[in-house]
Amino acid sequence: MTTQLFTSNTRGTADFGWLKANFSFSFGNYFNPERLQFGMLRVLNDDTIAGGSGFGTHGHANMEIITIPLEGGLKHQDSMGNEGVIGFGEVQVMSAGSGVEHSEMNASQKEEAKTLQLWVFPDTENVTPRYDQKSFDIENQINTFVNIVSPNDQNDGNALWVYQKTFFHLGIFDSNTSATYKVRIPKNGVYLFLIEGEIEVNNQVLKARDAMGITNFDAFDIKINTKSKILLVEVPMNQS
Repeated sequence: MTTQLFTSNTRGTADFGWLKANFSFSFGNYFNPERLQFGMLRVLNDDTIAGGSGFGTHGHANMEIITIPLEGGLKHQDSMGNEGVIGFGEVQVMSAGSGVEHSEMNASQKEEAKTLQLWVFPDTENVTPRYDQKSFDIENQINTFVNIVSPNDQNDGNALWVYQKTFFHLGIFDSNTSATYKVRIPKNGVYLFLIEGEIEVNNQVLKARDAMGITNFDAFDIKINTKSKILLVEVPMNQS
């Protein structure tokens, strides 16, 4: 197993007043040639959006976009006619495909909204754009990884799906427990992002907002030191 630790303080940052962002990979004005992507995972942005603010209408194409609210809610509107609010416990996916425009605004005029947004390169380009969202009861499934995103051809109906051989798992774990993750597709890698808590992987300690790239493995163990919230993103390391 090969691992690479990325501590939270090595991420790119931006502060626009209404938006405080942390970039795991090169994005916007942040460019780091050693942090372009992890396999097919291109973006992992950790955003705090002020009340009454947000991202106005903008376009995307040929990207699978997954949004995970951590606090508060986002009001979504797009050129496909979708409109609504997603909040904590929900996950949103959008296949931008041949092209789509959307806006993402804080649903509150006063309270901050905190979200993770991830972009994954698709394995099929120029598809008809699509949108979906779903609520996952993560808090009542403690000490297990809940599958929230799967490939379009390997979906059991419980997770949202995208056009890529990627699996997203989200889990909340109690202190002094452990977990094992087994790779779903051989030769895929996993980008582990620790949302909250403290864990150990491969004898390395990760604290809140640290991440680890994990490759060349069949399975790996996670030791949970304090109550933790963990996001695992399994992705192909090369485009098929």
